[in-house]
Amino acid sequence: MVRWILLFILLLIVGRLFWRVVDGVIEAAGGTSRTRRTPTRRPSVRLVRDPVCGRHVAPASALSLAAEGTTHYFCSEKCRAEFKKRR
Repeated sequence: MVRWILLFILLLIVGRLFWRVVDGVIEAAGGTSRTRRTPTRRPSVRLVRDPVCGRHVAPASALSLAAEGTTHYFCSEKCRAEFKKRR
């Protein structure tokens, strides 16, 4: 019984490897493999540097402050308050 289970597991592994090779050949030939039909990459996000602590933050989720015609982005309220003190 154990022998049959091990044989079954071995056949599953060999079958999986075979299909991965087939997918690679299809992709190399210019086709689309079945595992890569949907894009997996997300669009990149532009990051800006916090002028106080130097961390990089996404402008959409960062705190901001307009000063001297420029918008500055901050990672926290503490950094924004520190920036206000310096100005």
